[in-house]
Amino acid sequence: MVAFGKKLKERQIQEWQRYYINYKLMKKKVKQYGQQIEVGAQDRRHVLKDFSRMLDNQIEKIVLFLLEQQGLLASRLARLGEQHDALQEQPDISQLTELREAYRAVGHDLLKLLFFVEINAIGLRKILKKFDKRFGYRFTNYYVKTRANHPYSQLQQVFKHVGLGAVVGAISRNLHELQDRQGSYLSIYDQPVLPLQDPVVDSIKAAVDRLTHSTNFLNFLAQHALIMQEELPTPVEEHVDDQRYHFMSLLLNLANTFLYMVNTYIIVPTADDYALSLGAAATVCGVVIGAMAVAQVFSSVYFSAWSNKSYFRPLVFSSIVLFIGNTLYALAYDLESIAVLLIGRLFCGFGSARAVNRRYISDCVPLKIRMQASAGFVSASALGMACGPALAALLQTNFKIYKLTFNQDTLPGWVMAVAWFIYLIWLWISFKEPSRDIEENDRPHESNAEPVENNELEKGLKQPLLITSEDNQQDEDGDAECDGSEEGPEESHGPANSIKAAYRLLTPSVKVQLLIYFMLKYVMEVLLSESSVVTTYYFNWSTSSVAIFLACLGLTVLPVNIVVGSYISNMFEDRQILLASEIMVLVGIIFSFNVIIPYSVPQYVCSGLILFVFAEVLEGVNLALLSRVMSSRLSRGTYNGGLLSTEAGTIARVIADATITLAGYLGESSLLNITLIPSLLICISSIMATFVTYNSLY
Repeated sequence: MVAFGKKLKERQIQEWQRYYINYKLMKKKVKQYGQQIEVGAQDRRHVLKDFSRMLDNQIEKIVLFLLEQQGLLASRLARLGEQHDALQEQPDISQLTELREAYRAVGHDLLKLLFFVEINAIGLRKILKKFDKRFGYRFTNYYVKTRANHPYSQLQQVFKHVGLGAVVGAISRNLHELQDRQGSYLSIYDQPVLPLQDPVVDSIKAAVDRLTHSTNFLNFLAQHALIMQEELPTPVEEHVDDQRYHFMSLLLNLANTFLYMVNTYIIVPTADDYALSLGAAATVCGVVIGAMAVAQVFSSVYFSAWSNKSYFRPLVFSSIVLFIGNTLYALAYDLESIAVLLIGRLFCGFGSARAVNRRYISDCVPLKIRMQASAGFVSASALGMACGPALAALLQTNFKIYKLTFNQDTLPGWVMAVAWFIYLIWLWISFKEPSRDIEENDRPHESNAEPVENNELEKGLKQPLLITSEDNQQDEDGDAECDGSEEGPEESHGPANSIKAAYRLLTPSVKVQLLIYFMLKYVMEVLLSESSVVTTYYFNWSTSSVAIFLACLGLTVLPVNIVVGSYISNMFEDRQILLASEIMVLVGIIFSFNVIIPYSVPQYVCSGLILFVFAEVLEGVNLALLSRVMSSRLSRGTYNGGLLSTEAGTIARVIADATITLAGYLGESSLLNITLIPSLLICISSIMATFVTYNSLY
């Protein structure tokens, strides 16, 4: 991995070099502060004051140069505006062409300025994060809050690119008017969505979008997707992205995500009834549901590795395996074989191509729409989770064709088999394999990992959950000293080449957050997988009632993310939301216990809703924090952070489903309380770990 300091130096515009943030100097200063504090030569208060002053000076240097360049661009635009006015009175085709090229030249200079702002924003964000990790002090929060909201804020100039919008508008409007509009007198203000059909305007728009990124809601949704973005994109890389991007292929990946989630949850309401019809206990539904997760533990690894070479072939393989798996699941009823049923579910798990779906978005979707694509990935998952049980509720029928039975148990398998067959045909006709030559030469990164946060410092900078000396040694930036004397071998910054190597890169803070992820997946799987057995035993619910309950839970995902992403995340720090969500999950678990006889529907529904909703909130916030504390070496290659998170969640689901089946041997009357006890213990452990690491910051 190339150190950030070197990347920064390589991508600087040479004539502006002295106006960039001096990242190398500030990084050495942070190291010097650490040594001075260790020997007692400096106290913390003096270090904070000195570092704040240095940052203020760096930002002031950037801002003054930015204002100077904005003024030069404004002067050029004013002169071009006078020429434009004169040509409107006496039009001349050759002069109009020259004027258009002059506006485009200003546009290209504006692009250079936008890139200048972006690189400095990234540099400031990274040096602030490095300082926080080194000293265990929440300096970022203090610095941003005191500077960004001040009436004389210079930070706003950098991260809100104040004034540049007017320059963008002037260039866009004049280029629009200089185009051949075939006699139209409409301006961009009359038709704001009218495409300008000018490459420089498109490039400017992409640069501005990248700088401002997207809304909090899209950012919050995208954090669920475990997809990383390049921090220092170049125009060449943007061109490569555009060459490799194919909308229909992206849509096919999102459709694969949706169908897989439907496939996962469509059997939940009827799994216990299916097990009974084959002569097994109702609680064997845990094994039936969990078989898919068992296979996914292995499929995640080989699909992640396969996506290094192709996207099309893994998706074809996935569709075929899922078609076979669902067919076997449906045939098990007439074959009267629980073994065939389990083999069918195992096949479905072996067809899990979510690693490929994430990788395609990470590698092939242009940066300017990658956040929206990531949010689409999460939305497709949430919609599939809700549609699965809802679809099961509609399949309440019973008939035979020849010797094949079609009822509420087998129809989920038949419906999904047909769906995957149709998807396979669509995939074969419409998918376009991206060029690997382009990827090998110019690809900015390889990743299934989470999205790096917004370049907007006020929204993107949150320091890690836990600060330790181990964090300092394994800095996620992967930076080596830029003078070359302290830079380690290149392979020491490469991606992990095995699960064991990836595990060694996990800092204590990352392990805590993987524990939280394990916990929330465990409690959610227990709630969902045993719902049909529990509700049938206590409330005598029908399959339709269970399906509607599960569908309603799934439908809460997007509204909850809207509220948290747009409002709650702006009011509280991520760590506060994290701890509060864990406590509310604990409350949901406690209220789920059957300690009051008789066990009531309101108690079960309300406790389940609390548990599920706050587990969803916890997942989004936890993954957001995980992306900030995980080593950058885990953002690339087969054994990446996304794979580790997926494996932690999948193993949690396997253990939860096995717990349900084992607890079933003690009788259905004890199932609820016995399965909730491990959930309670794991939740308390994760809260204690979070509380300890949170307090370690002070």
